[in-house]
Amino acid sequence: MSPHITVQSLTHLVTLAEGGQEGGNHESLSPYLTGGGALFALLLLLWITTRFNRDR
Repeated sequence: MSPHITVQSLTHLVTLAEGGQEGGNHESLSPYLTGGGALFALLLLLWITTRFNRDR
C-alpha cells in the first residue's frame, strides 16, 4: 500500500467535502430546545457538584 494520495482519491474527497455545504440542521431540531436542554443539564450537574462539596 502506497502512502501517496492519487488524484482520483483526492477528487473523491473534494466531492465528499463539497456535499456538506447544504447545511446540517435537521428540521425537527429546535435550537432553543437543544440549548435549553444543554443549559438544564449543566445546571443540574452544577447543583449535584455543589451538593457533594459540603466542606465549604
